[in-house]
Amino acid sequence: MDVEEAFRTVGEFGPYQKQAVAIIVLTQVYMAFQSMLIVLIGSTPEYHVEQQQVPSSSQELVQRVVFTEDFDSIVTEWFLVKQQAYKVNLAGSLFFAGLLVGNIVFGPLSDRIGRRPVYLSGLFLEVVFGYVTAFAPSYEVFAASRLLVGLMNGGISVVCFVLVQEYVGKSYWAMTGTLTSLCFAIGIALFAALGYLIRPWRNLTTAANSFGVLFFLLSVTLPESPRWLYCQGQTDRAEQVLRHMAMRNGNTVTNLMLQRVVAAKVSSPTKRQTGLLQLVVHPVLRIRTVVLMYVWYSCSLVYYGLTLGAGDSSGSRYMNVAMYGLVEVPAYPLCMYFINKHWAGRRKSMSSFLCLSGSACFCTVLIPDNTGSVLSVTLLALLGKLMVSAAFNIAYIYTSELYPTVIRNAGLGVCSMSCRVGGIMAPFVPSMRVLHSSVPFTVFSLSGLSAGCLGLMLPETLNGPTAETLDELTGPTGSRVLENKVRQLYEKEAIFGNILLPFTEIR
Repeated sequence: MDVEEAFRTVGEFGPYQKQAVAIIVLTQVYMAFQSMLIVLIGSTPEYHVEQQQVPSSSQELVQRVVFTEDFDSIVTEWFLVKQQAYKVNLAGSLFFAGLLVGNIVFGPLSDRIGRRPVYLSGLFLEVVFGYVTAFAPSYEVFAASRLLVGLMNGGISVVCFVLVQEYVGKSYWAMTGTLTSLCFAIGIALFAALGYLIRPWRNLTTAANSFGVLFFLLSVTLPESPRWLYCQGQTDRAEQVLRHMAMRNGNTVTNLMLQRVVAAKVSSPTKRQTGLLQLVVHPVLRIRTVVLMYVWYSCSLVYYGLTLGAGDSSGSRYMNVAMYGLVEVPAYPLCMYFINKHWAGRRKSMSSFLCLSGSACFCTVLIPDNTGSVLSVTLLALLGKLMVSAAFNIAYIYTSELYPTVIRNAGLGVCSMSCRVGGIMAPFVPSMRVLHSSVPFTVFSLSGLSAGCLGLMLPETLNGPTAETLDELTGPTGSRVLENKVRQLYEKEAIFGNILLPFTEIR
């Protein structure tokens, strides 16, 4: 039997898989804490500059910064104002630069040595560097630690998403992918609450990082991905993991045996030529990768640009951060509903949400500030965040279905790399309002609209078979394999109903 048949035998989403998926998706709360850390600990309180006369022969006048708001942050500790203010955005950009490098290095690495070792080592090192951030004696050490935290965060973010899908049957991929994004959004709101309760920035950083220790200890019990083992030709180990899943799920499996033909496929020199090079050389993957890279870049730029700008909005900085996190929550059941409808699917849903996000940001340009009307800039910005969150979630699910298993992590890694380029630029976009108040939202609008239109070039994957190898994308052999998979899908659909269940029907 192939992997999908094996998962139907052991249980596509049994109690053991629910436990494993819960550990990984809850880790997203910790990752959200690290991503949003600079929003609160880098906030600039109200201040004014006093001029004092220094008693000396020249009677020099020196400027002294006085903070009028009782608020503790890296700005107040290291006086990052005036000419030094750029260092706050620089620290945020260094974090996203680390994410970029982490995606480049750890994505293909997990395809080569396995998902589990990369995930555990990355999470452990992220916790270590997180404590370096909390006890940094200077800004330079702080900035370097944010780069290293971002490096580890980026390394494990893609692996987390791949693991929650490779632990379960394909019919639950959309749900587990959505839960991953949902927990990240909840993590943003929880971080705002944690920041409200713990004001000193060093104490807040220590408390937020301590959650990583808990999740690391829970993650030690996770198994290797049986799909990765199967694609690497390690069929015996894949069968052991699947039998363990069946036992923990309470299913009695006596005849679980995977097809040995996969080992021959993987050992072939042609099949070993996977990784980043195949994303450029392969004609089908090349087009998909270029389009997906721009879609991910735009999603990240709009998503993080709106979120990181929450701390600078009027009103309570904690309430603003919480709102920009909670507004994502309805986006996930919303996108789950649309991506499972035959008239919408993945492609149309993702493009539509991106265009709606760009349109919402464009409408903010047409509304004057402080009008007091119901349709305010903040409301439209929140609407844009809602739409781009749905598009971002679909992009994760859609991308994992567009790449074959043997190159899926490398494909997600490259897409995440372009995503991090958008993240690096995002902290500086809100500061462009010094040119004109409409410039940031104009950038977000153009990015969302262009990515939405470009996304229509991709093929639909709803209810389609998932390619395991590169040969299944092109060639007569691949066509026959896909035809057999399609036939099996329709046979299952006739017996069990729709392959992908709507979010409200999954229990």
